[in-house]
Amino acid sequence: MQFTDFSKLDLSRLPSPCFVVDEVAVERNLRILSDVAEASGAKILGALKAFSMWSFGELTGKYLSGTCASGLHEAKLGHEEYGGEVHAFAAAFSQADIDELLTFAHHIVFNSCSQWLRFREQCLAAQKLCPELHFGLRINPEHSEGTVPIYDPCSPGSRLGIPLSQLDETALEGISGLHFHTLCEQGFEPLARTVAAVETKFGHLLPQMQWVNFGGGHHITADGYNINGLVDLVREFKQRHNVEVYLEPGEAMAIGTGILSCEVLDIGWNTLNQAILDTSATCHMPDTLEMPYRPDITGAGEPGELAHTYRLGGLTCLAGDVIGDYSFAEPLEVGQRLIFEDMSHYTMVKTTTFNGTKLPSIAIWNSQTDALRMVKEFGYDDFKHRLS
Repeated sequence: MQFTDFSKLDLSRLPSPCFVVDEVAVERNLRILSDVAEASGAKILGALKAFSMWSFGELTGKYLSGTCASGLHEAKLGHEEYGGEVHAFAAAFSQADIDELLTFAHHIVFNSCSQWLRFREQCLAAQKLCPELHFGLRINPEHSEGTVPIYDPCSPGSRLGIPLSQLDETALEGISGLHFHTLCEQGFEPLARTVAAVETKFGHLLPQMQWVNFGGGHHITADGYNINGLVDLVREFKQRHNVEVYLEPGEAMAIGTGILSCEVLDIGWNTLNQAILDTSATCHMPDTLEMPYRPDITGAGEPGELAHTYRLGGLTCLAGDVIGDYSFAEPLEVGQRLIFEDMSHYTMVKTTTFNGTKLPSIAIWNSQTDALRMVKEFGYDDFKHRLS
């Protein structure tokens, strides 16, 4: 999914490898999310776990109600660079996490009743000094819509969220909301089914609540998403249960907005043509191995579709550092630049320096004016100083 034609960008203006994000496309997504919030009455938060490029913090703050975080450091980033509400969830919090979160967060969501009971006295004391503090529990509706187990919070044995059988309803003093998150890059229909499952299992608790967070994984800004259905669902849920509704999309902020540009370093052969790139599956786009999936390359086809097929590999020592097999109309050449599409969300946030591999630079491009600015370049010191 790519909303911007990055073939119009002169890649020679970039270092390699380099993430490039189109600020026009980011604002397009944020406008859609803002329109959904206005029409539905929901509050929409940007999920930093998917896209935490804080150069867009001020722009994001113009359109969304705040940010949600999956831990202390993301929460601090939201507080410092984005503004608005800061919501934090973690599979478990440490004492130090809670001590700091209570100084600036607005919502803290606990993953178990035992975590809530451990920190409840401290949380309620902080709430007396800061009434905008709210506390919630993440529930697990045990309704699976995911197709990839590693990304399915409702898979059997999941550690995320409290199943109804494990919810201590005597521990709800001080809890003002419920949070569920079951989706991953999905449309409206899976959400509608999940909401129905939540109401069936946990509906008896909703009269006690002030807010419900529908989580993330919503592809709201993708072509074909049923926005009218979402707006109606939120409106009706709010009216039915007299609660505030939050949505926290992550990929919807950034889908279709960015690329990873890279360079061919070498051409070889072993059973089939091999091309070694100055990027890496394991270091720069690990979802290609974890899910796995095959990212699109501008101008490339499936193996055998075009005249010249290559296996594209990274430059690390990992034997499986292979991005995939692609075909091209013309033979690849050393020094040639390639464009991996739709690489803003859940890619930039997962990069590593395994083997001392250089992290891709980061640039912002304006597809309307052709203005380009480098916002970050990485080198040896970034590798050296992440360890000791």
